[in-house]
Amino acid sequence: MHDSFLIPVGTQVVLRFAHPVPHAADPKPIGSVGVIVDAPESNDRAYLVRFIDGQELTVKFGELLIRKHDAADVTVTPGPDVSEFVVLRVVLGSRAFGLSTETSDEDRRGVYLPPADWHWSLVKPPEQVESFAPGVEEVLWEVEKFLRLALQANPNILEVLWSPLVTHIDDTGTALRESRTAFLSKRLFQTYSGYVLSQFRLMRKGFDRTGTFKVKHAMHLLRLLHSGTHAMRERDIRVDVAEHRDELLAVRRGERTFEEVSARALQLNAEFEAAYRETALPDRPDFDRVNAFLIAARRRAVSGEPGPQGPRVN
Repeated sequence: MHDSFLIPVGTQVVLRFAHPVPHAADPKPIGSVGVIVDAPESNDRAYLVRFIDGQELTVKFGELLIRKHDAADVTVTPGPDVSEFVVLRVVLGSRAFGLSTETSDEDRRGVYLPPADWHWSLVKPPEQVESFAPGVEEVLWEVEKFLRLALQANPNILEVLWSPLVTHIDDTGTALRESRTAFLSKRLFQTYSGYVLSQFRLMRKGFDRTGTFKVKHAMHLLRLLHSGTHAMRERDIRVDVAEHRDELLAVRRGERTFEEVSARALQLNAEFEAAYRETALPDRPDFDRVNAFLIAARRRAVSGEPGPQGPRVN
């Protein structure tokens, strides 16, 4: 659902977690009901939610539940605890990109391998688990879901396999990282181009509406173009773009006009297209190698210590 479903404007939603309120001591409490007043172009970006008191907050997809109008009581839960089954956890975001400042949050991403009996249970393991704390956001994917997204050359997923900031890894996680080149193919051009287009549309939408644009969207637009060109030429994923730090942070500080950012994006996009025409990447990822990794991982889960009887939700 996270990949294809967007919550429509006008939908009533419920906060899954307490949400900080700018310039206020107390957060908006868990279970607060609001309505979507502006939806992003993808769930990688936040929704604008208006609450009963008229307050509007930007809230991420993973922090929201669609309100069930036929239910007398709305149950909200952060989901099962999968932390003991994590095989790989990394830091991404500005800290991994080499673009962090003293106020940067920590974005953690990872993969978990559930025990075999979770799959045999009536309650299947969740494909994605998200958790939030002040200054920290973590997203964990079930291993098969992660592999499928990586085979599609999802930039956010591929960056997990190349992040220089690894905070936890076991034998399965090591095998996954060692197999990472199996996911690289010419499909990168299509997916990176799609993400670049999405960023540009968000930037253009804001500029056309208000005469301003979100500098963070602009910065990531250029970052993705730098990274995509590197992937085509070097056949790996560059996460740390510190060599472009001055340029990218100047954009994020608002020191570049919309016209300047657009011109730079067009220049970098031309380089990206040229690199694609000359790339030595294969047409398709190595599905057989990835499938062999998954089967081996599942076998380890069967032979390992038995886990809980199905995912436990508190």
